[in-house]
Amino acid sequence: MPDVPSAPDELAALRAANARLREVVEAKDIEIGALREQVGVLAGQVGALTARVGELERRLGRDSSNSSRPPSSDGPHAKARDRSLRERGKRRPGKQPGAPGATMMLVDDPDERVECPPAACAGCGADLSAAPVSAQRRHQVTDIAPAPAPKVTEYVAQAKQCGGCGKVTEGELPAHVRARASYGPEACAQAANLVAGHHVPVWRATLLLCQLAGIAVSTGWMAGIRGKAAALVEDSGFMDGVRELLRAAPAVHADETPARAAGGTRYVHLACTRYLTHLHTGDRSAGAIDAGGVLPGYGGIIVRDGYAGYGHLTDALHAWCAVHLLRDLKGLYDFEPAKQEWASSMAALLIEARDAAAAARAEGQAALDAAVLDDLLTRYRALAAGGLAASLYRRTATAADARRIARRFLSYEDLILRFATRPDLDIFSDNEAERTIRPVKVQQRGSGGCWRTLQGLADFAIVQSYLSTATKWGISKLDALRALFNGHAWLPPGLEPT
Repeated sequence: MPDVPSAPDELAALRAANARLREVVEAKDIEIGALREQVGVLAGQVGALTARVGELERRLGRDSSNSSRPPSSDGPHAKARDRSLRERGKRRPGKQPGAPGATMMLVDDPDERVECPPAACAGCGADLSAAPVSAQRRHQVTDIAPAPAPKVTEYVAQAKQCGGCGKVTEGELPAHVRARASYGPEACAQAANLVAGHHVPVWRATLLLCQLAGIAVSTGWMAGIRGKAAALVEDSGFMDGVRELLRAAPAVHADETPARAAGGTRYVHLACTRYLTHLHTGDRSAGAIDAGGVLPGYGGIIVRDGYAGYGHLTDALHAWCAVHLLRDLKGLYDFEPAKQEWASSMAALLIEARDAAAAARAEGQAALDAAVLDDLLTRYRALAAGGLAASLYRRTATAADARRIARRFLSYEDLILRFATRPDLDIFSDNEAERTIRPVKVQQRGSGGCWRTLQGLADFAIVQSYLSTATKWGISKLDALRALFNGHAWLPPGLEPT
């Protein structure tokens, strides 16, 4: 019969086992506490990494259609098919039915005629040299003749002595004749058309002019042609004339863009209309904006983006470019379509207001109907307030953007809806300024990414002002440059064609 432990022994054993279990539990509690602390740290890291991934996805998803990034930054492989905010038309690409064709036609008096008779019969091989022509078919080839030898004109400044008083008088040379040997106005116009009109780099422009025109110019001469053109534009009074015309315009589009020059960053500032362009350079300060002489004291409407640097121009009314706002709204909706429905609705409201303003302008109305405008304002304010409320307590990056954009719509209602309160003016977007200032980037890319000197950038702004304005009036760049180098620069006759 086995020994049965006494009650005191059993109690001691149980107490020992209980002590061991307590030690195990305490160790597990410590381990669980450490694990919970580690889980908290890991959860924080996961939250931070999730936010980081979300931010990177937002950056990756941004392009020229849903942000203020330029189209050139989209990349050739990342451009979405629907990145444009333009409405898709119903017409198919290419020539439209009923549109006049542009077929190359035969001319009645060709410079040269070459007859191509058959030498022998294709059937029996008989000689056909004496046979009469029974039918013929005309073909014409239009080609370019090789560059002729340059024309050299010698100007002889003669001096004559008066037989009466004995004074010697020297004849005057034409205005474009100064150096003992120089290139004429046509050569200068063609060269400036390459480097300033079409942004061809200096070395390649030199090769082109030598090959196409048959004159042997140097790269140094080609590099200085823009400066010569700029000096002629300044002396003609063109910049002052455009400045005064712009100050009389009811609305002016303004923009600015950075440009690399002399190892630093400068800005090219623009004030323009559909028919006028005025560019000048400086930094991005209010003083640099005013240095162009167009916007200080201007009393019309300045159409611009959201850059705060224009805020000091209090004499004018301001209109916020709605296309920039549409991009921001699209960015919100693209990243959180379920939670940013207000952004899509606000974009639709802006388009509706744009169409209403365009219809009123076509009918010659100076204002929208009061009921239409009141309805637009009511829905506008409700959407902006709802967008702010929906993201007020959310802590995601998109929610932060939504709060910022909704507050912008609430705070700048007058600027944003200026196109609706002034439907007589086409001020829905600042696209006119963006198109006009784009050659700055084209020239910069063709010039190795920068201008060597600040004066070079300033010369570019002056010549581009001249060529852009002439082009807007339907005058080719080459014709405008020919007039410039022949001493009678083209000047705009007014604000717009009459």
